[in-house]
Amino acid sequence: MIRLTSLFGFFGILIGLVSCQSEEEIKRQRYITEGILVYKNNCANCHQSKGEGLASLYPPIAKSDFLGDKNKVICLMRYGQQGPIVVNGKPYNRPMPPQPQLSDLEIAELATYIYNEWGNETKLTDVKSIKPILEACK
Repeated sequence: MIRLTSLFGFFGILIGLVSCQSEEEIKRQRYITEGILVYKNNCANCHQSKGEGLASLYPPIAKSDFLGDKNKVICLMRYGQQGPIVVNGKPYNRPMPPQPQLSDLEIAELATYIYNEWGNETKLTDVKSIKPILEACK
């Protein structure tokens, strides 16, 4: 039987750990959580759930040299891609459809998730940074 004092002690520690996170870290975690859902609903069908891509048809996101140009990736999220590209030295030539239904916030969440999961980042891609990037690539 769990003693009540032990249970309260556990919750006290848990609350203390959560409260130690900065507002920025809490926001980053929220963006990642939402980004996972956006990815599953809009990207995983082609790029697969673990970002490994699909054979010679769709390029990987995980361990991808294409992630080096974050602004270009953000533009692709909204406006898609036509024509050949090379990812990790391998050519791909399947169109990526535009995703105009994604809001700027969803693109920020998706970018935060992708870059934290597969792009060696541990930071937030804030929604405020998305609009000027998308304006520049129209």
